[in-house]
Order: sequence, then structure tokens, then C-alpha cells
Amino acid sequence: MTGLPHAKHHIDKTRRQFLKQAGIGVSTIVLGSGVTLLAYPEASARSPDQPASSSIRWGLLIDVNKCTKECTACVSACSAENGWKLDGDARVDAQWIRKLEVKNPETGYQASFPVMCQHCEKPACVDVCPTGASFKRADGIVLVDKHTCIGCRYCMIACPYQARSFIHQPLSNQKSHAPRGKGTVESCTLCVHRVDRDQQPACVASCEKDGKGALMFGDLNDGESEISKRVAKFATRQIREDLGLDPGVRYQNL
Repeated sequence: MTGLPHAKHHIDKTRRQFLKQAGIGVSTIVLGSGVTLLAYPEASARSPDQPASSSIRWGLLIDVNKCTKECTACVSACSAENGWKLDGDARVDAQWIRKLEVKNPETGYQASFPVMCQHCEKPACVDVCPTGASFKRADGIVLVDKHTCIGCRYCMIACPYQARSFIHQPLSNQKSHAPRGKGTVESCTLCVHRVDRDQQPACVASCEKDGKGALMFGDLNDGESEISKRVAKFATRQIREDLGLDPGVRYQNL
């Protein structure tokens, strides 16, 4: 991320110019049943009369010891739930979640675990977006507003997790709750349409049912939630925690 402060200054200036010329203000956008967003600068949550609250911070805890190399239940579930191609070409097709394999050359330790948008407290993708299309809800979920995304891909460059994809191909048979669009960028939404109905993300539900129970979802701000108790009791890590982005996805036994 060398040179990012200078780039950010330029992008901030470009953002102001773009918004001024385009006349973009705060507007309400309905993405699907039960999901209403404000285009810029913030989003409402759940429903217009029940906005997202900063008292909540949704997050994931992934126990790497329970995640086996051959299990791809979370990936399959995400593909089915959100309508992106599971067996597509990774160079041109979107992939909201992927399994990553790592090996310690000194000890020989190997691990396989899922990586998706890390839903950072200080998301770099939001900082560099010139239109406000990339934004973070008050409850910590990072999203892309397809109505204002211009496909510049600044966010893809800024994301240290390679968690965002650009849609190159025409789309068909889309899910009404997960709108997509050629020429725009997308990534994991934590299944916001499910979260806003008090349901778990599809990856978590599938891991419980068909996997090894490696994924846990909950409110990191609630000291009584199971995820908070686990984070407090066991050592966990954030990927590239040195960047100070404070991801909402934690890894145990990594």
C-alpha cells in the first residue's frame, strides 16, 4: 500500500468533484426485500424504521483446526445463496469466498481456511471509493452500492485481502436479494439479507449442517454473545492485523 496517502488525497478530491458534477446526495435505494440502503454516505439497516446500530458489530470467528482441506461447504453455500458461479474462471468470475491453503516452511504446519471480505472497522475500500459506492453500515457490514459503483476498481487495489471481484460477464438468473451488475465490483455481504432477518449467513449455517462447525457468527460488541466469549477466552488473530484495519473476521488456531 505504498503511496496510498498521496493517492487517497487525489481520490478524495476526485470524489468531491464527481459528486458535485453528478449531483449525488443522500438517497434511499431498495436492494431487495427487507434491505434498504442509503446511497451516500451511510446506509440504513434491516428496514427504514429499524436502522443499523453502532451498538452492534457483526463478525465471524473461524476455527482453523476444525476447517479441513476437503470441505468446501461454506463456498458452495455462498455460491448457491448469492448466485455467483462456483466453477467459473477465477480470473474473470466473481468469488465472494475462497478456501486458502497456507504452510509454515519451518515447522511444516499446514492449514486450510476460508477468506472473504473481512468487514474491517476501517475499510481501505471505503477510503478510496470516489463515489461512495463502497460503504460500511453502522453495524460493521461493508457493502457495495451497485447503483453508484462506476467500476473504477480502486477498492480492489486497496483491499489487502483480494476479497473483491469485478464482474466482466453479462448476468442472468440473479437472486433478488443479492443484486449484481456487469461492470461493477462485488464481495461478501455477510449475507446481509439474512442477517437483517435475524438469520445466520449462509456459510455459517452450511458449516454447521454440512461442515465441521468451524464458523461462528455474532455480535462482537455483545460481551454475552458466544462469539465474544470465545474471542475473550481463546487467542485469535486477524489477517494482516499490522495494517490497523481491525477486521471483523477473526481466526482461531491460525
